[in-house]
Amino acid sequence: MEMVCIVCPNGCRLQVEQNGKDISVVGAKCKRGENFVHTELTCPTRSVTSSVKTTVKDYPVVSVRTDGEIPKEKITAFIKELSKFTLDKRVPIGTILIKDVCKTGVNVITTTDME
Repeated sequence: MEMVCIVCPNGCRLQVEQNGKDISVVGAKCKRGENFVHTELTCPTRSVTSSVKTTVKDYPVVSVRTDGEIPKEKITAFIKELSKFTLDKRVPIGTILIKDVCKTGVNVITTTDME
């Protein structure tokens, strides 16, 4: 099978063969490509960016992101949890808004400085 690595800007086209637990990767320009394939085939994860509502007059929404990667299977639950959240005060960039989102050990942080 062919996969395109999304870890860095190279976008390497990887040829992948899987035989049980053995995985071989050809075409990776760096070690990160091989790690990407192993993660994608065993437990795919993603960083997620979005926005949340606020009650702050000049910031009706504020941009947020995860401070790590969450399993792809939890992204829908993550978005539902974000839709229920409303920020009620100004916060600096990097503020943790939701700890341990969806029990992943990953936090939701702001990517905008509201101060």
